[in-house]
Amino acid sequence: MPEISRFYGIIITMYYEFGYHQLPHFHARFGEYKASFTIMPPAMLAGAMPRKQQRLILAWAEIHGEELLENWQRIEQEQPLDKIDGLS
Repeated sequence: MPEISRFYGIIITMYYEFGYHQLPHFHARFGEYKASFTIMPPAMLAGAMPRKQQRLILAWAEIHGEELLENWQRIEQEQPLDKIDGLS
């Protein structure tokens, strides 16, 4: 899975499973936790994530929504993804 961002121990990745109709989304990992999140509006779609990290991920997605959508378009066109700044 291509990593697009990393902050506070959270790893953000994005990939597309061709042949399936999917909402634009990204994946987050924190320790043993894994979850997927929609891009617009940012919301947890599936999986589990501690509340604090979930809030950080949603705040990050709110800030970087346009960049996430641009990466989603790139992934649909099988182009390399751009890195996105984390939270600092």
